[in-house]
Amino acid sequence: MDERTIQIRNEYITYVRLEKNYSIHTVAEYEKDVDEFLEFLKAEGIYTLESITYQEARLFASRLYDRDLSRATISRKISSVRSFFKYANAQYAIDDTAFRLLHHPKKEERLPAFFYVEELEKLFAACEKENPRDLRDRALLELLYATGIRVSELTSISLPDIDNDLGIVRVMGKGRKERYVPFGSYAQSAIERYIEISRPILMKTITHNRLFVNLRGGPLTARGVRHVLDALVDRASIQSNVYPHMLRHTFATHLLSAGADMRTVQELLGHSDLSSTQIYTHTTKEHLRRTYMNTHPRA
Repeated sequence: MDERTIQIRNEYITYVRLEKNYSIHTVAEYEKDVDEFLEFLKAEGIYTLESITYQEARLFASRLYDRDLSRATISRKISSVRSFFKYANAQYAIDDTAFRLLHHPKKEERLPAFFYVEELEKLFAACEKENPRDLRDRALLELLYATGIRVSELTSISLPDIDNDLGIVRVMGKGRKERYVPFGSYAQSAIERYIEISRPILMKTITHNRLFVNLRGGPLTARGVRHVLDALVDRASIQSNVYPHMLRHTFATHLLSAGADMRTVQELLGHSDLSSTQIYTHTTKEHLRRTYMNTHPRA
């Protein structure tokens, strides 16, 4: 690409990281998507952003479809490039019509998977021993289910973020948005025992203030949380495809099923848009329908 395009690209990545204050993960996705688009242009013999027309935008989208990517992934990549051109238009008056005219693919209507109460009880039973690892895993599981926080939010929690007396945790969500989420007595008790008994043993001589630590004493990562959950699922003999975000889905689904209002659930989850929370109403309705069809004598 020409030097000007590379300059705009670098400025844009700096813009989303510093001015938009996006998370490291989100910035990495933007950077990857924009670089992928620039590589596409290079392969097509196009080296300046001014040369982009709607035809090139359509061709880029069709190449994404040819790779059998999910609609959500394609939509994200198009959004990334559209945002890049919007920045180039605002800063350098480069025409961004091509990607403004490009339509997003409709997302698949997939309902979020969640745990049933019986499955959750099996998970909790799988970490009921009093050894350091089980005490940590119990606290981690209780906090995820009690608050519905994202795994990235969980792994960034520090000791000062937890107020165990009030039962409140401070989390830093997407876009560096801070919120306070309450948790109940089960999580409160599990966290207290973990901090007092388990964490000092796991930490050994290592010093840091992250709440959850791995078995070597270092801060627990998102991959580490996945490993913990996989081990619990294996011990609980749950036969399903389980991933950490299911606990967030379960939190929201169980609250709405029990009568919680959607605005409250939206705030607890840290959703900026109510439409992101509304998907869980479809889950609860589908759950009711299936239960009815499976149990009513004349269904």
